[in-house]
Amino acid sequence: MALASLGFGSQAVALFQRSVERGRLGHAYLVSGARLEDLELFGRNLAKTLNCETPPRRSPHGTPLDCCDRCRSCRQIEEESHPDVLWVRPESKLRVIRIQQLVRREDKPPRVLTDNVYLKPFQSPFKVSLLVAADRMNTAAANAFLKTLEEPPPHCVLVLLTAEPERLLDTIVSRCLRLNLGGEPGRPHEAHLAWVREFAELAAKHDAGLLPRYRLLGNLVARLGAMREAIEDELEAESPLAKFPDMEPELREQLEREQAAQVEAEYRRQRGDLLGGLYWWLRDVWLHAVGVGQGREVLPELSACSREVARRISAKDAMENLRTLESTQRLLFTNAQEALTLEVGLLKLKL
Repeated sequence: MALASLGFGSQAVALFQRSVERGRLGHAYLVSGARLEDLELFGRNLAKTLNCETPPRRSPHGTPLDCCDRCRSCRQIEEESHPDVLWVRPESKLRVIRIQQLVRREDKPPRVLTDNVYLKPFQSPFKVSLLVAADRMNTAAANAFLKTLEEPPPHCVLVLLTAEPERLLDTIVSRCLRLNLGGEPGRPHEAHLAWVREFAELAAKHDAGLLPRYRLLGNLVARLGAMREAIEDELEAESPLAKFPDMEPELREQLEREQAAQVEAEYRRQRGDLLGGLYWWLRDVWLHAVGVGQGREVLPELSACSREVARRISAKDAMENLRTLESTQRLLFTNAQEALTLEVGLLKLKL
């Protein structure tokens, strides 16, 4: 599928093609939007365009402006078998992009991002690296990627795809050209929906009174505790601390500090994802409260709960719920006590 016929992101397509026509192809693009599926499709066609062998249009500088979708290069990119195009996606139990995917630490496969960036193109003009859900780079990976981003070779194009660009380092965002596909928000991660579903059903049936809310709060705190333990176990297993017990005390202390910082950063990110699921359900409630909810919910399977709560509260209260949760999220990224912040936030919701 050619860029021009994607059916979405027309402004982003026009901006990209205009910059190429003027000889201003960027070395890094940050492509944001609501749905990762759309972002991947856009990124795939961006890679096809740059390396198309028989493009329907070229810039005055010879760079393709769109793809034919039929040549060998386009077919290989579609099948993810092109030697000059690399996809980097979240992996491991934590579903994060790790430094091992970006920087080679052992002289063996699989291919990593630095291979694709610094080796010369094998068969096409450009080496294209696409990072899916780039906001899910852990701290070590983000810092390593920033070094790559600062001085990429001229034949390299980096494409960051994200539905949450605000979670990327400012230093990464500032070095990228922005392309925004827009669109409606995507669904929260399925792993976090069980708690959101329990909360929504309780709110709809029992008006989420004081005791039920404290029970939900206890479940939330327990889930967050298990989440932190899983993160600690994952990062500890990857750390050199366990592999080299006889390292110098100064180095061990430094690595322990770095690991603790990585645990905290990843925990905060996953906690934000969990509460983000509750935010999108409260948004659905607000849409029903103002009378435009049908067909526009992020969580349509909870529409009955959304309608029931919206029936009991005003549109003003529904909007205040969103502000309350936004405020709670902001406080959680300060030094505020987590348990107290969550307790106050849940009890303030008007349901």
